[in-house]
Amino acid sequence: MQQKYIKIHPSDKVAVALCPLAAGTVVSIDNQEITLLEDIPQGHKFALEDLAENEPVIKYGYPIGITKEAVRSGGWIHVHNMKTALGDLLTYTYNKQDMVLAPTEERFFQGFRRSDGKVGVRNEIWIIPTVGCVNNVASAIERRAQSLKSGSIDAIAAFPHPYGCSQMGDDQENTRQILADLVNHPNAGGVLVLGLGCENSNIEELKKHIGPYDDKRVKFLVSQESDNEIEDALALIRELVDYAGAMKREPVSCSELIIGMKCGGSDGLSGITANPTVGAFSDLLISKGGTTILTEVPEMFGAETLLMNRCENEELFNKTVTLINDFKNYFKSHNQTIYENPSPGNKKGGISTLEDKSMGCTQKSGSAPVRGVLSYGEPVKEKGLNLLSAPGNDLVASTALAASGAHIVLFTTGRGTPFASPVPTVKISSNSALYQKKGNWIDFNCGTLVEGTDLATLRDRLFDYVIAVASGEEVKSEKAGFHDMAIFKQGVTL
Repeated sequence: MQQKYIKIHPSDKVAVALCPLAAGTVVSIDNQEITLLEDIPQGHKFALEDLAENEPVIKYGYPIGITKEAVRSGGWIHVHNMKTALGDLLTYTYNKQDMVLAPTEERFFQGFRRSDGKVGVRNEIWIIPTVGCVNNVASAIERRAQSLKSGSIDAIAAFPHPYGCSQMGDDQENTRQILADLVNHPNAGGVLVLGLGCENSNIEELKKHIGPYDDKRVKFLVSQESDNEIEDALALIRELVDYAGAMKREPVSCSELIIGMKCGGSDGLSGITANPTVGAFSDLLISKGGTTILTEVPEMFGAETLLMNRCENEELFNKTVTLINDFKNYFKSHNQTIYENPSPGNKKGGISTLEDKSMGCTQKSGSAPVRGVLSYGEPVKEKGLNLLSAPGNDLVASTALAASGAHIVLFTTGRGTPFASPVPTVKISSNSALYQKKGNWIDFNCGTLVEGTDLATLRDRLFDYVIAVASGEEVKSEKAGFHDMAIFKQGVTL
């Protein structure tokens, strides 16, 4: 039986409608009856007591903003009568919260072991352009190469992007780092790096970022040096297919799994169903020795202290403070409001302020201690929970997760989206209506968490599904043939 409303934390001053509730509906919470004064859409909040003007609105046990006017018990609380209470740069104090996850039984998936010891969950051939000038050539090669697939090759995919030239400083270095990260990603059994020849991020420059590589796995082609770059590329792809296609899946401990966590198109149920389920999954994987990565820094604003206090030591705490403040300064340097969030879709789904969004977003981190803090493009080094510097943009953040080493991205959503990333991207719905409507997009439904399924059961189902995906089961975007990537553009274009 579906719940109709929920009070998330005992100290909350609001409850959330889990389905549309009509004005005049009487709800019973904490042994008191409250009559709703107006219609409350699904995912939206209503007051559990009279609130004065400028009073904190408490949800998840924490303030998510303040009222702009007095709100009566049973009244709808949203952007029309509440606002953010956040400021700009803050001073933080480290109040360490000791978190220990007891080890749990080892699990295995069927993965591909690479020559450098890394493990992939896919055996794909990737075509990586160094510069946007050869994007159409890369796409043409991808189309022509489909007939070459054989053996254990899962897909042949190109990753067009508009960068690689006319960039300066750190902006150019970021492009090179992300491209190098993708070249080194173990989900690619073979890689063709396609250059033009005159670009800033040319192949010789990119090799400095790639580092040592297996010349059977990575091939390079400079288009300006070729009489026919498409035919030459196809010949190289045949070599890559012969090499990688002979590889077989083998049992691999899930302690070697790296899972990225991201949300987008959130609604009022995201922080109640999908994100807590992913958080419980993260804790379970970490308890088995695995690794998770949480990103989208601007959507940590307002909940950042919860993550800071879970840092394993003061050095990580200081890195997390820098992670947060660097992004705030990035906004300010472009004369943008730090708290210009949530999006129109978020608001329609019931999220009223950035604090509201962030408290829901950080549910994906579970309860594990923070063991690593990564800069944009930096590969993950520490097992356990890591924080990654990247914006909230879905494509950019998911690409950043893949570049840092994520084998799979878990993407929670209340609105739905068809996009993919360089790695399998599992779409997880926060509500059953979305799952039923967009079955061609959504891979896993967490809406059942308010329909009688308990969190532990749903967590275990998600874990089993991730193991299946890691072992080769295609997600919906893979079945559609989608492969996307996007690089974070921060600097001047010449």
